[in-house]
Amino acid sequence: MHDDLKQALETLRNGGIILYPTDTIWGIGCDATNADAVKRIYDLKQRADSKSMLVLMDNTAKLSGYVNDIPEVAFDMAELTTKPLTIIYDDAKNLASNLLAEDGSVGIRISNEEFSKQLCARFKRPIVSTSANISGEPSPQNFDQISEAIKGAVDYIVKFRQEETKNPAPSSIIKLTKDGQVTIIRE
Repeated sequence: MHDDLKQALETLRNGGIILYPTDTIWGIGCDATNADAVKRIYDLKQRADSKSMLVLMDNTAKLSGYVNDIPEVAFDMAELTTKPLTIIYDDAKNLASNLLAEDGSVGIRISNEEFSKQLCARFKRPIVSTSANISGEPSPQNFDQISEAIKGAVDYIVKFRQEETKNPAPSSIIKLTKDGQVTIIRE
């Protein structure tokens, strides 16, 4: 895993895109602050950039660097959840503008998966995480289901966890407004 982390970090720091395991499904990722790298992912996925992508972080302490006005309940939710939870926050900052939704919001998930958590911690910035598929196609449940088109278009493919065949559940998604109002998007 150490060599994978080193190679993935080097790729991210050079503005590249990676294919990597997350706490849900395999993801395509890049530096969430690099608009050119984000654009490459939209192009690869053949996805309109009006459809925002989420980012991964390794801990809630980093949220304030990327979101203005974090409701206190967000910290409790991130700590108490028993499955992956993506929270959509209003008023994102310090992220690539083409990553954000039209209303300026962004989805953030705190990863507890070994590889992606270490990657985020060492990179010291949020990392884009979007399913490893062309937009409109089914999301692959494990590495073997990822298309050759996706594999051939990224700059680095992580080797860690490629042999797993389980079908992980997607994250729950909620929208959390500045005033603490919660809307469940996906349970």
